[in-house]
Amino acid sequence: MKKIILTGDRPTGKLHIGHYVGSLENRVRLQNTNEYDTYIMIADSQALTDNARNPQKVKENVMQVALDYLAVGLDPEKSTFFIQSQVPELTEISFYFMNLVTVSRLQRNPTVKSEIAMRNFEASIPVGFFTYPISQSADILGMNSDIVPAGEDQKPMLEQAREIANTFNNTYGNLFKMPEIMLPTNENARRLPGLDGNSKMSKSLNNCIYISDDEDVLKQKVMSMYTDPNHIKVTDKGKVEGNMVFYYLDIFADDKEKVEEMKSHYERGGLGDVVCKKYLFEVLNNKLKPMRERRKYYEERPEIVMEMLRVGTEKARKRYSEVLKQMKHLIGIDYFD
Repeated sequence: MKKIILTGDRPTGKLHIGHYVGSLENRVRLQNTNEYDTYIMIADSQALTDNARNPQKVKENVMQVALDYLAVGLDPEKSTFFIQSQVPELTEISFYFMNLVTVSRLQRNPTVKSEIAMRNFEASIPVGFFTYPISQSADILGMNSDIVPAGEDQKPMLEQAREIANTFNNTYGNLFKMPEIMLPTNENARRLPGLDGNSKMSKSLNNCIYISDDEDVLKQKVMSMYTDPNHIKVTDKGKVEGNMVFYYLDIFADDKEKVEEMKSHYERGGLGDVVCKKYLFEVLNNKLKPMRERRKYYEERPEIVMEMLRVGTEKARKRYSEVLKQMKHLIGIDYFD
């Protein structure tokens, strides 16, 4: 029997290259091995936890995220795409899991703490947002997933899911497997910094390169990237460490030898930022061009995308329904079965 992969994204905007190297690239590689049964969720219910008063934003971005999935090479013939809100069983699974987690445990979750601070929720945290690690655990465990390809910032979420699985198994009976996170093999790609050198590429910080960016936008963004502020003249010696151009080249450039030569030249002086940025633009544009073309194909055929999501959601719901049935039996609340 194939192992189960469950992963996904919140539809709060188009996906960026941080998503690509942090998780999407792994998903494409895994689906193409034909060794896994891959489920990819568009987490619109979770997106509503901090966008409840702007549901249109979430609704519109469901399609945008689906298009980005198809653009990077995720294939509906090999992976199952589904929409979280259309699987009501997830709400019930989350409800039972809430009884197995304390408030203090949620408060200690470092991902939740950082997200709360970023959104200025300290004084008034929506309950749905505060408990989203439980909802995320329902997504993962309700599928009885083996592997979750994700970025490093999701490690606390996987730890929470494993704790819930262990508590459920010990309390009611053995049902859930212990899911494992699968991180990018390139450690630098696990948390891609933003164009401005901020510790994380983020839609909310407006420091992203989106998978859907056209050539002109991509060039403009690359040419504005943070480098070494003290490297003013071409003849100046430059610093590679903390220089976003070289950070990105280390991740995206295939010609590692050329990148190392450029680093040496930059450090000893005589190599300007513009030359380095032009090379990075070339590297990224070559990477994104086929993605743009695939995305355009599906943008012009939205009915294909919606049918893909409908069929995938039906398949995912059947699996969650079966796991929920087993949960209720073990808890002892399957009164009419």
